[in-house]
Amino acid sequence: MGVTDPAGPVMDRDEVDRALARLGQEHEAIETSLLALQDHAGRRLLEGAELTGVTRERWQATEDRITRLWAYFDAYAAALRSAREIRARRRWSSREDLVELTDLLRGESVTVAGGGTLSESFSLTTLVDRMNELYATSLDLVVAADAVWSALPARIDLLAAELQRTRKLAHSVGVRPGEHPSGDDLERITRTLTKLREDVVRDPLAFWVPAEGSSAPGGGRPDTTVYDREARALEDVRREIDAVLTVRQDAEARLIRLRDVLSRADRTLAEARTARGEVLAKIAATEVPVVSGPPTVLHEQLAAAAEYRRQAQWHRLSPLLESLERKAEDELLRARESLTAVTAPLAVRAELRGRLDAYRAKVARHGLAEDPFLVERYDAARRMLWSAPCDLRVAEQAVLRYQQLASELLGGAGAPQDRKGDQS
Repeated sequence: MGVTDPAGPVMDRDEVDRALARLGQEHEAIETSLLALQDHAGRRLLEGAELTGVTRERWQATEDRITRLWAYFDAYAAALRSAREIRARRRWSSREDLVELTDLLRGESVTVAGGGTLSESFSLTTLVDRMNELYATSLDLVVAADAVWSALPARIDLLAAELQRTRKLAHSVGVRPGEHPSGDDLERITRTLTKLREDVVRDPLAFWVPAEGSSAPGGGRPDTTVYDREARALEDVRREIDAVLTVRQDAEARLIRLRDVLSRADRTLAEARTARGEVLAKIAATEVPVVSGPPTVLHEQLAAAAEYRRQAQWHRLSPLLESLERKAEDELLRARESLTAVTAPLAVRAELRGRLDAYRAKVARHGLAEDPFLVERYDAARRMLWSAPCDLRVAEQAVLRYQQLASELLGGAGAPQDRKGDQS
């Protein structure tokens, strides 16, 4: 839409002709813009929709602006026709004609009824400015509403279709409302999307974010905050269902692995209990930890998992398998640690036996194997280590006495180092 020149002194014929030509072009541009606004898809939708909220309030105000806009345009067109008629009276306009044309083209000569208010008078320049303002404001609202309607409902419909497919898939694996959190999430997403679509259709401007610093009509973007949040929630549910589907595919293999891990834990605990009896019989004056029984709770949960698989309750099986796998590995580790703790005295006795025989071999290489003091201390240590029950503390002292005597007989600078190293 154009802008006229500011008012000036009495115009001559050439100025009038140029002004009329310019006004004619402005008239065509304004008319084209108004007809485009009239035919805009967004405006037609706004006229036919049952609007609520902020959109209803703003559209009512915009309808009034559009009505005023057409009234201004009609007054503008009438003033242009009058000016053309005056100019057409004579080939060479008289001064009276030029004064009248100057007043019409540059003065506040256009009167527009106010529609319930007093009439308003404008110059053509001011009238064009007013029409530009009303047009931009009206077009901004129409474009914004149309942008929201063009973007959000279609996206919501696509997401709703994906939601329906996900609901069917979830139902097939037992993910239902009231039975699984993801089933409850699907119900909530369904309700939210249904309400969101209704709100977008009835009040599109509530979902419009104007662009900061933009004066162009329709500057901004649809607000997709709620849509994006629900899309992410649906994706989370889909991942959960995929996990349940994965459980359905490899449940038997995972159950077999679980049985194997628990079986190894049971065997390790049984070995620890047997070893504890052996330690108590062979080792004296020592604390031997108590060995717990088999993990009956885990075996009961494993049986429940197998029953879930048989009944195809995959949504219940999935979290149970994950928990069982962690607990079974922990149980196997605990069983191994228990066996290590129980057999520690036997390992100490074995180390003392090995140390005693190693020193005996060492003194034999130096020709001291028949030394009576060494033989006496060796026999004393050996009797303690190979008798049952073995007192480890007394036996260790006997081995140390043998080491010390051997080091003294071997002599040399290496003897103390040997003794120190052997006792470590």
